[in-house]
Amino acid sequence: MGNFLKSKIKNEEKNDAIVVGIPRAGIITSDIVAKILSADFEILIPRKLTDPYNKEQAIGAIMEDGSTYIINESIEDSLITKEYLEHEIDLQLKEIERRKTIYRPLHQNLDALCSKILKHKTIILTDDGISTGSTILTAAKWIRKMEIQNNKQKSCLKRLIIATTVAPRNAIDLLKRECNAEVEAVFSPSFSSFHSVEQYHQNWDIVTDKDVINIMQKRNQLPSPNL
Repeated sequence: MGNFLKSKIKNEEKNDAIVVGIPRAGIITSDIVAKILSADFEILIPRKLTDPYNKEQAIGAIMEDGSTYIINESIEDSLITKEYLEHEIDLQLKEIERRKTIYRPLHQNLDALCSKILKHKTIILTDDGISTGSTILTAAKWIRKMEIQNNKQKSCLKRLIIATTVAPRNAIDLLKRECNAEVEAVFSPSFSSFHSVEQYHQNWDIVTDKDVINIMQKRNQLPSPNL
């Protein structure tokens, strides 16, 4: 995907670009993209909110600061209770805190991380694939919210690019509409022909905490081995 993006970003932009990845599998993608573009690198940690009857299905997502995006149709169709949603939000916030501790101990403060990201003119938010779009949408909306709050002082943002291996066209339209972002996908199938992100990857090995930590250590963004 890095080579795919090369033609989308001008040489002068690469000097002031940052690639922002989403753990876990998205970090593999973002690390490769950052290397190919010779761009700065960081991670954000949103989490999918899952359907109680199908844990692979998203009903929304939550960002590190607690901001949420809920797919209302999913809530209504599956008759999900308020109690379940509250429990799921609490569960995913705890997982976010766990991941922050081991993946990003040097940037526990979200405001400081925000300042680092928004100092760049081009932000490339990456994931290995998009299904509903809810997780990366939550991260992108947070970036836009922070851009507005910091615009008078620190934000230099010119382009927000959401980049992924695959995203169905309806998800691409949603991201463009909700996040005011450019969306670049190597594959953009119709909703009817899209079944899973996995079908567009030759290698679908499970990415572990250790895999993410190894990448962060090689980038000198972790002080020492955590696992």
